[in-house]
Amino acid sequence: MWMVPSLAFAGVVWRGDFETGNRSQYSGEQVVSSDRLLVVTNPVAEGKYALKVTVKQGDDPINSSGNRNELVYQGREKEGSEYYYRWKVMFATDFPSVDTWQLFTQWHHDGCCGSPPLEFYVRGEELRMALNSDSTIPWRGKLQRGVWHEFILHVKWSAKASTGFVELWHNKEKVLAKRSAATMYAGQNNYLKLGLYRSDTVKPVGVLYHDGFIQATTLADVLDTTPTPTPDAGTPTDAGAPTTDAGTPAVDAGSNPEPEEPTDAGTQPGRDAGTLPEEGPGGVLPPSGVSPDSSDAEAAGCNSAGGPLMGLALLGLMGLALVRRRRS
Repeated sequence: MWMVPSLAFAGVVWRGDFETGNRSQYSGEQVVSSDRLLVVTNPVAEGKYALKVTVKQGDDPINSSGNRNELVYQGREKEGSEYYYRWKVMFATDFPSVDTWQLFTQWHHDGCCGSPPLEFYVRGEELRMALNSDSTIPWRGKLQRGVWHEFILHVKWSAKASTGFVELWHNKEKVLAKRSAATMYAGQNNYLKLGLYRSDTVKPVGVLYHDGFIQATTLADVLDTTPTPTPDAGTPTDAGAPTTDAGTPAVDAGSNPEPEEPTDAGTQPGRDAGTLPEEGPGGVLPPSGVSPDSSDAEAAGCNSAGGPLMGLALLGLMGLALVRRRRS
């Protein structure tokens, strides 16, 4: 998560986050009809409002190249000025995949014609940032639809590559280290255009959303401080509930511990505890060599050499001898 040293926003220059509930934060708009630039309450990336942008083939409000519906903010970034910008964009799940340009954010020059000095656009399945002063694409990313993309752009505006630079974060990851570049055209200022501007060859309807735009002089002032919900590792379990998952084995499934020898609760000392009785059709069969009709005493190890039958036989003989002695 971002480490924010202070909650103060002393360096904020301008907000275009639509939290006014309308488009009044912007200087103007280039739109064929109001339904193409709608302030909506769902979906939003933050706060209560976001901007839904729709472009259909033939939308050309300024009789220029391409089709567009855009908001304009005349920030008039001048030579040598330096700012941080943060904004969020979500592309609809059916956003067109075409092998041509579809701009969603641009800093345009205030002169006539040509590509802007700095632009963000979609081509095919890629997100791109372009610096047209030297025809480079310093950053490319994967287009993901239906999710919010957060951008933080750090720029020093200058027509001189030795003075100007860009630096970029995407979804809180720094994806472009500070790079020297000409970020303006000589003798011209820049201004922001936000919405969707694309080649007029694109036929499917294009829909995307913008939210949370902010311009500031420090990184801390543009960071998103909205906390991300995380599981509470310190939440105690319910009283009496087991502390381990009932479905989790007690041993690591990847380990191979020595198996414990099974013990039979009815096994008497002296029996081979490691030998399991054989299972028969009616249950457990007796150990090998023991008749099913044998008594428990015999099964426990007693036999005819010292068992109770031998004792009775001896008593019988002694009684017979006594009777014979009395008779005699």
